[in-house]
Amino acid sequence: TYGAPYPEEMGSVIAQGGYASHIRAHEYFTFKIPDNIPSEEAAPMMCAGLTTYSPLVRAGVGPGKKVAIVGVGGLGMYAIMWANALGAEVYVLSHSPDKEKAAKELGAKEFISTVDKDWDKPWAFTFNFMLNTADATHKFDLAAYLGTLDVNGQMHHVGLPDKPLPEIKAQMFARNGCSMGGSHIGSRPEMFAMLKLASEKKLKPIIETIPISEDGCKKAVLGVSKNEVRYRYTLTDFDKAFPNR
Repeated sequence: TYGAPYPEEMGSVIAQGGYASHIRAHEYFTFKIPDNIPSEEAAPMMCAGLTTYSPLVRAGVGPGKKVAIVGVGGLGMYAIMWANALGAEVYVLSHSPDKEKAAKELGAKEFISTVDKDWDKPWAFTFNFMLNTADATHKFDLAAYLGTLDVNGQMHHVGLPDKPLPEIKAQMFARNGCSMGGSHIGSRPEMFAMLKLASEKKLKPIIETIPISEDGCKKAVLGVSKNEVRYRYTLTDFDKAFPNR
């Protein structure tokens, strides 16, 4: 973690997290990366990967399940990839029609544009589980999204915007007995299971590597602020940038 103080007997140093060149950590919080997963692909799995993998497996996503992934971004990319790898039938809900090709390359069976009028009507009572990875939930017509869930289906949030959810009425849950929840990150056993799945199925996330430098960091920050990332940046070439550390 970044900014956490070590105990006084260990020197009272401050942890640098992802900004560190090296890290000393308890073995419980370290994970062996399979040999066939490059470091630049493994790095974002440690956060976005696990954040999306965990709720999918806890919900029992697998063969015979219809899963809706809301959003195709840094989280949604992984959610689509995991749900497909777990054997589910994957549907993507997005307000960005230009992301349909990427969604299907990652394993989506159908791409549903939520900018279309009454987009939800044909999909009523369809999805067993919905994973929301978007950060614009405050703009959602939640009744429309919840109405696409099958009986006792769940809408689960891992996209965590700063703004509050839209107004919620109890009637939204009554029609199909659906529910909502949320989470972030996941457990140690889930981390190992996620890495095993990625390794065995040779899963490849869509990432862009940027050499770490003043210009590289600037490009990454500006790219995120302008929503130009497709779909994760990974900073690389640390040894070249800091040869004398």
